[in-house]
Amino acid sequence: MLTESEKIWMDGKFVKWADAKVHVLTHTLHYGTGVFEGIRCYKTAKGSAIFRLKEHVDRLFDSCHIMNIKAPFSKQEITQAIIDTVKVNKLKECYIRPIVYVGYGAMGLYATSNPISVSIAAWPWGAYLGDEGIKNGIRVKVSSFARLHVNVSMTKSKTCGDYVNSTLAKNEAISCGYDEALILDTDGLVSEGTGQNIFIVRDGVLKTPPLPSVLEGITRRSIMEMAKKLKIAVLETDITRDEVYIADEAFFVGTAAEVTPIREVDNRTIGTGKPGPVTKKLQKLFFEIVKGEAKSYSKWLTKV
Repeated sequence: MLTESEKIWMDGKFVKWADAKVHVLTHTLHYGTGVFEGIRCYKTAKGSAIFRLKEHVDRLFDSCHIMNIKAPFSKQEITQAIIDTVKVNKLKECYIRPIVYVGYGAMGLYATSNPISVSIAAWPWGAYLGDEGIKNGIRVKVSSFARLHVNVSMTKSKTCGDYVNSTLAKNEAISCGYDEALILDTDGLVSEGTGQNIFIVRDGVLKTPPLPSVLEGITRRSIMEMAKKLKIAVLETDITRDEVYIADEAFFVGTAAEVTPIREVDNRTIGTGKPGPVTKKLQKLFFEIVKGEAKSYSKWLTKV
């Protein structure tokens, strides 16, 4: 269950959490043609700060553009609304969910006259895959569901309806006793998790699938920049499931997942079965950055 906060921003004004409602015939509820973002705010020694806020807002508007949805607010207005949502709820650390959706009006697949609405909610949310997962790693199952092909959906947009694919994969993995799913693309190559990008380490090289089949993850991009500064070789390349099996290390990254080690895939132990040295080094630096302890990365944080 969500831990409720006090207010949600809806189309330019704050309403009480319990009053943040939409009509049952809201278009996006039926057809999934909305877009969203997941953003985190962290507590630092100098107050709360939002991680890579500009990049998240930029991607939200990119998603709108891809889906041909005209947001009724500017980037500057949404940026300020996100900051204000954290402030008004007096949250020191939180997860933030902006969503742009097609509202109530015409039904059917072609409903270009419907109003476009924006909501922003924020609430306390701990480690998505659990504190134990962050510390010791998780068990992962390769899903029977494939990642949506680039000609089936728009893979660079965080489109609401696309996440049916992820919920199917997640539910399958959990029902089989795993913590998370690893999704392959339609060519059988490793793509991503249900809401995370994946990295593996082999012979000291950090590898991740190339962009055509994966979402342009902001945490993914951050990890690659961090690795280069740490003199860790980074390679965007095709990865097969059996290469994951024999990797020295593997981990998921994402706004919700942060940096979560993978200790097992399809009942195959990854490396030693514990978070490896590259994973731990990147994870440590990541949490130093988001908590404001790595001064050279301060530009990634927006103070609330």
